[in-house]
Amino acid sequence: MTTGLLLLDKPLGPTSHDLVQRTRRLAGTRRVGHAGTLDPAASGLMILGVNGATRLLTYLVGLDKTYEATIRLGTATTTDDAEGTPVGEPATVTEAVRARIPQEVAALTGAIDQVPSSVSAVHVDGRRAHELVRAGEAVDLPSRRVTIRRFEVLAVRDDELDVVVDCSSGTYIRALARDLGAALGVGGHLTALRRTRVGPFDVADAPPLEEPLALRSPAAVAEALFPVLHLDDAQRIALQQGKRLPTELPDAPVVAALADGVLIGLVEVAAGRTRVLMNLPPEQVAP
Repeated sequence: MTTGLLLLDKPLGPTSHDLVQRTRRLAGTRRVGHAGTLDPAASGLMILGVNGATRLLTYLVGLDKTYEATIRLGTATTTDDAEGTPVGEPATVTEAVRARIPQEVAALTGAIDQVPSSVSAVHVDGRRAHELVRAGEAVDLPSRRVTIRRFEVLAVRDDELDVVVDCSSGTYIRALARDLGAALGVGGHLTALRRTRVGPFDVADAPPLEEPLALRSPAAVAEALFPVLHLDDAQRIALQQGKRLPTELPDAPVVAALADGVLIGLVEVAAGRTRVLMNLPPEQVAP
């Protein structure tokens, strides 16, 4: 059975669902999931799971991410990006405004409270916010705490900024563009977005979309994410039976348990013993 995780460099245009459907056809299975979508107008790294490896996606969704983006100052939009309708009159981006950019970028760095974009996938009363907005309903989303580890301006061109952002999962770069424009008093919106990193995985390692599926084994992915516990045959059987194993590994919330280079499951280590978080059935762990 084909199983593993797939790094894709999503181009502009297709939806994330389009790429999931493409992978289902090429892998010959319906069991394909993702660790986070990208809008059609965004490009960059997507991670898909195939068959048994979809169970690992839970541990990838919350990883930190890196984005490259372009922010246009002077105009706010209804969607915080270039697809929305301009809000209010355009403002002039003067030299005085540009001089304040470093200060306002610094204020949006670190742990901040961010209100998601109204066209986000956040659920409101069982429906996604963007569905309500496009149906003409008003949406008032609460703020959430996110962490911006790096917000760096790479280039300034008239009213546009090229930036790179390292951030926690759940951060909306569109909202960051909106808030920077608001802080500068001229409005702002996102015009380009590319995701270049998810946790330890880089878009540079994703093969071109036209190439055949190049699946990474669950073991290789787990080793990149977690400490590793190597099992002998007796330990493997015991773990697959749900038993706790003694170990000298330091306490860790998630540890990859491998036997002969194959991922058997994920465990938690506490006080010198394991506790099974997830076992993978034998037909789902082929390297």
